[in-house]
Amino acid sequence: MDSGALDQLPQLDPQLDPQLLEALQLDGRTPFSRLARRLDVSERTVARRYQRLRSLGLRIVGQPVPDRLGLIRWLLRLRCTPDAAGTIAEALARRPDTTWVTLASGGTELYCAVNTRSADERNALLLQKLPRTPHVLSVSAHCMMRIFVGTTSTWHATRFHPAAPAVDSGAQAVPLTLDATDRVLFAELARDGRATLPELARATGRSPSSVQRHLDRLRTEGALSLSVDFDPELLGYRMATQLWLNVAPAHLRTVGETLATHPAIAFAAAITGTSNLVASGVFRTPADLYDYIDRHIGPLPGIQSIETAPTLREVKRLAPALPPG
Repeated sequence: MDSGALDQLPQLDPQLDPQLLEALQLDGRTPFSRLARRLDVSERTVARRYQRLRSLGLRIVGQPVPDRLGLIRWLLRLRCTPDAAGTIAEALARRPDTTWVTLASGGTELYCAVNTRSADERNALLLQKLPRTPHVLSVSAHCMMRIFVGTTSTWHATRFHPAAPAVDSGAQAVPLTLDATDRVLFAELARDGRATLPELARATGRSPSSVQRHLDRLRTEGALSLSVDFDPELLGYRMATQLWLNVAPAHLRTVGETLATHPAIAFAAAITGTSNLVASGVFRTPADLYDYIDRHIGPLPGIQSIETAPTLREVKRLAPALPPG
């Protein structure tokens, strides 16, 4: 990372901290000893830098992967009167079925990710609750058909390395069955994705070896994802932006998988609606956003239109999806 961008941030080590964040993104539960070997520093140094990053807001969050647990993911786009958008966003943030809520477009538009278990839950929100909410001018709901990167519907978890396209989960159509221990583990890991085996054992009432078996099963089955949440502004990225793209169907998969390889893109998904691909990008400046659109989006095949909406405020971020039951 360019150290010049961090001149005003003396709390951070411009070389080691981004490397540590990248290593944690590869596996948020990697022991300090292994991180130390990877970064070629002492284990004490890794522990000290990790605690410093935590003091600046770093979170490792364990999250259920919605489609492996039978949940349907929706992206809501609401237009509200300027005086009410903040209040409505706060109300949505309090709902346990929302995973993130952001304000954009001059404070009159908000975006919200929702996970629903059933058609009744979906309809209660989309057909009853929101249409009857005062000062909501319009609601558009987009079903997330395929997530290319950001597999837990996370919108603003900054990425520090290029990620491979998400594995198609079509072969895993049957939701994974959870037991009481799994649900406790999800709750504990949502608070601290690096909680130790003894801590998790005490919370679940199981032995550390039993907890490890449950963790291995959840991760092997693709039901548990570990996300790194760190304020991108602390690394000099001050331009978080949503990108709404209309892509020709023949090129939708190609464009989505290409976006998934771009370090600037934290989340990309194929959705229903007029804009059939949505992405979240994090950039240093408006000029960097322009260059990204010009050099990386523009040359892609099949893109018919693009809309950008800078994020003004994150009202809720990285909340865990609710496991069934």
